[in-house]
Amino acid sequence: MIKTNEYLIRGGELTAGQKANIVRQLLAARSSEQVKRGFYKGVRYSNNTDESGDVTGTYPAFYIPPYNGNKKYQTVVPMSPGTHILSANSYELEIIRLLRMFAPDNPDVKYMVEKTVKRLKTACFADKCVIGECFHSGLISLRFLIAVAPEEKEWVRKLVDKFRKHYGDQKRHGGVIKYFNLCMAEMDDGIVQPGL
Repeated sequence: MIKTNEYLIRGGELTAGQKANIVRQLLAARSSEQVKRGFYKGVRYSNNTDESGDVTGTYPAFYIPPYNGNKKYQTVVPMSPGTHILSANSYELEIIRLLRMFAPDNPDVKYMVEKTVKRLKTACFADKCVIGECFHSGLISLRFLIAVAPEEKEWVRKLVDKFRKHYGDQKRHGGVIKYFNLCMAEMDDGIVQPGL
């Protein structure tokens, strides 16, 4: 996922065959229920399920980062996460983002996008929270929404405004502004004005 993102960010292009291979690998890498339960237990599981059984809340529902020697996984624009909120959401949202870009009509991809957008609507970091890595995770959500839910213009504007308003509230990781600029570069013209 990281290598594919880095390649695309640098202007690389993939063939249809390469995209199909990436989609096959990513779909096969979905986490088992056992892996998810173990992860949720380890992070004091704060996800819930709604009346339809859909996952709501803070943590991923489809892709749990593999164990990495107690190190959190880096984000696409290198930030060294200190929490699973940033690391695990970056991992899942970036995978589903790529799947949506490469296989938008795949039923499994459509399902994951729909359920993930629904989950993000209940996640504090994809709404108002500006504390620590919840703030950073809001950027991950922004990039995801730009790619998979372009109809969510008001939500996208809200996340951009949150970033602009609260970026200077506390010391931020250097990768944060780079991630924001990446989001701005990938956004359709006219949704928001670029820059801080």
